[in-house]
Amino acid sequence: MSDDVFPDRNMDHLDKIRWIVEEQGWAAEPVAPVDGPPPQPAYTYTIGFEATFDRPEVVVVGLRPVAARGLIGMVADQHRGGVELPVGQLFTGLLDGGLRCCLLDVDTTECAGMFPTLDRFTDGAPYRIQQFIWPDRNGVLPWEDGYEERLRLAQPVVGHWN
Repeated sequence: MSDDVFPDRNMDHLDKIRWIVEEQGWAAEPVAPVDGPPPQPAYTYTIGFEATFDRPEVVVVGLRPVAARGLIGMVADQHRGGVELPVGQLFTGLLDGGLRCCLLDVDTTECAGMFPTLDRFTDGAPYRIQQFIWPDRNGVLPWEDGYEERLRLAQPVVGHWN
């Protein structure tokens, strides 16, 4: 018996993801920003929503992994509770202060290569994914007048309205 408190230390990354999904229902996979050219913001996506909740995976763009995981966790809690979040329309009730947000379908062909661990997890089988769109600190969304200009590069909208 090993005394190693980190028995998965030498485990392959995909095996770790499979274990997390098996134990917790889903995993969050952070992707570091790229300086460019062109620059790409950091993002975090789920692995396991399809298998656990029969709902599309979720990607959050432009937030640090811990913040993105918090938002994704709230979406997972809704799924676990049987709540069907609207897609392609604004909704309130998930974020504090009545802030609006939305989920938009992502075309996986247009975003090919953006979710490599998910591609490996599904063995190349098709999957669904949605972008969680979060507002700026004033409650303004990326396509609205007044959205914080510095966030336009941080949260590009890769999802599409239905």
